[in-house]
Amino acid sequence: MDIRTLCLGVLTMGDASGYEIKKTFEERLGLMFHASYGSIYPALNKLTEEGLVSCRAFAQEKRPDKKIYSITSSGRYMFLDEIMKKPGADRFRSEFLVTLMFAHLLPAATIAELIDERILESQRKIDSMSSDCADLPTDREQFLCGYGRAVYQAEIDYLQENRHLLEADALMGTRAAE
Repeated sequence: MDIRTLCLGVLTMGDASGYEIKKTFEERLGLMFHASYGSIYPALNKLTEEGLVSCRAFAQEKRPDKKIYSITSSGRYMFLDEIMKKPGADRFRSEFLVTLMFAHLLPAATIAELIDERILESQRKIDSMSSDCADLPTDREQFLCGYGRAVYQAEIDYLQENRHLLEADALMGTRAAE
């Protein structure tokens, strides 16, 4: 799914500024999709040009006008048409895993540090999510929150249970190099 479609999706939840759309990406869609202002604003401009989104500007004192975007009926129809299609395969990118692909070239201490940092990062993500997914207002949000927490917890569990495979490989490589 592209950024334009996702912006339409966010706007089905209510009118929003570009900043609020970005915040929604960070808080609700962070596990699924990353978007920057550099991609959100061009997408909103294009959607506005195509009549899929409308934009109202509100004057602010000592600041640029605040633009509030709303999805149009054409935009809603296009969004619904897009989400009715079978989703494509997930695309996964991980600099962490690419680094670990070459773990045999790294000192064991570096590998241990990388894994420890990743475990802490994943735990922070779990902690920053709603402390209790059941308190979220909709079943959909509870599902997505629980899914996100489960993914991060699975990563932590896997790293803790299997780190020895990489650390042992690095130790053997270190000994062979001596």
